[in-house]
Amino acid sequence: MQSSGEKQPINFVILIVSLLAVLYNCILAFINHNITPLTPSSVVISEVLLQVTSFAYILKKGIYEEDMAPLLYLLLTILLTVFVMAINKQAYVDHLRNVMIIFAFSIMGRFCNERTLKLTFKISCLAVLAVLICEIVSVKEYVALFHPAEYFQNTRGVPPATYSDLGLFRGALGFEGRFSFGLIDHRSSSIFLEQVSLANFCGVMVLYLISFSNRLRLLDRLLFFSTVVLILLTNDTRTMLIFSLICVAGYFIYPWFPKMLDLLTMPGIIVVGFVIHALKPTVTGDNFVGRINGTVKAFLGMDLQSTIGLQLDQVGIFYDSGYVYIIYGATIFGLILFWLYASLYPGGETVNQRRLGHALSLFLFLNLMIGSTAIFSMKTAGLVWLLVGFLKFNEGTQAKRPQKLVLATSG
Repeated sequence: MQSSGEKQPINFVILIVSLLAVLYNCILAFINHNITPLTPSSVVISEVLLQVTSFAYILKKGIYEEDMAPLLYLLLTILLTVFVMAINKQAYVDHLRNVMIIFAFSIMGRFCNERTLKLTFKISCLAVLAVLICEIVSVKEYVALFHPAEYFQNTRGVPPATYSDLGLFRGALGFEGRFSFGLIDHRSSSIFLEQVSLANFCGVMVLYLISFSNRLRLLDRLLFFSTVVLILLTNDTRTMLIFSLICVAGYFIYPWFPKMLDLLTMPGIIVVGFVIHALKPTVTGDNFVGRINGTVKAFLGMDLQSTIGLQLDQVGIFYDSGYVYIIYGATIFGLILFWLYASLYPGGETVNQRRLGHALSLFLFLNLMIGSTAIFSMKTAGLVWLLVGFLKFNEGTQAKRPQKLVLATSG
C-alpha cells in the first residue's frame, strides 16, 4: 500500500460507477425535461447498467478469500428471494437489489485506493453543495434545471402537488408545523430532487468525516463540514441532526467502545422504540415519536406468517417502517442477515474503523426505526459501502495480509 494517496493511479471504473450512482437521478431529470420524456424503465435500466458494470469489474478482478462474507450474504439473500417468490407466486427482487448494491460496493471498496476514494467523495460533495446553493438562492432556477415534480411523475408515477406550482417534488414541500430552521420555505433536495436522499447523503458525509478526517486536508474537512451544516439547516431532517450531534461526541468516545457493541445497536434501538411507544402510545403523524410509534405498531401487528414471508402482497403497506418492510419482503432471516453483516463486516481494529463501525450501525438502524429503506438506495448506499470496504482492507492487519484468489475469470 502506497503511503501517499496523491501518487496513486485513479481507478476510473470505480470512480465513474460511484459518481453515476450518486448523480444519475439529476442526469435523468435533465434529460426528461430537456431532451425526451422518460418512463420508469429509464431509472431501472440506469441502475441495472451500473450494477452490471460493477459486477463485471469484480469478476474481471477476481473473487478473493476476503470477499467471502459479502458473497455469502448475497448467496443467502438469493435463496431467501427465491423462497419468498416461490411461496407467494409473485415476483419480488427489491431486497435482493439492495443486497447486490451492498455486495458490489463492499468489494469495490477493497479494490479502491485512497486517491480514488477521496476523489469520489469530494466530487460528490461538490456537486451536492453547488446544486444546493443554487436551490437556496433561486428555487426557480433549480426547478428550471431539473423539474423534479415532472420527473417523479414520469418515472415514479407520483402526481405533482395540487397545492403548489413550484415544480418541486411534493415530499420536499413540507407542511405547516413540521420541524424547520426556517431558512427556506421547503425541504432542500439538491441533486437528488427529493429530500430523503439528501438527508441520508448528509449522514454519509458525517460517516466520512468521523472515520476519515485524519486523512483529509483542512480545506477538504471544511468542505465536507460546511456541506453537512448547510444540509442540516435547509433539509429539516430531525434524524440526521440527532445522528450528527451524537457523532460529534462519538468521534471521541467511539474508539473506546469494543467492536462487538455494534451487535447491540439494532436490538437496543428497537427496545428504546418500544419504550417510547409505551410512554406515548397516542402520538401519531410525521414527527420523530409518531414515526417510531408507526414502526412499533407495525411490529405488534405481525404474525408468524408475515415473519416467514407468507404475506408478500402486504409489503408495500410498510414502506415507511423499515424493519417491518424488510421482514415482509425477505423474512425475519433477511433482517437478521442484514443486522449481522452491517454489524460484523466493517473493520474494528483501528480507531477509524471503530468510529465508522459504531456510527454506521447507528445510522442504519436508527433510520430503519423512523423511516423507510432509503438507506439502501444506490444514491447513498454506494458511497457508504465503498468507504466500509476501503477502510476494512486498508487499515489494520487486513491491509498487511496477502490476498488469496478464489475465482479468476481473466488472466
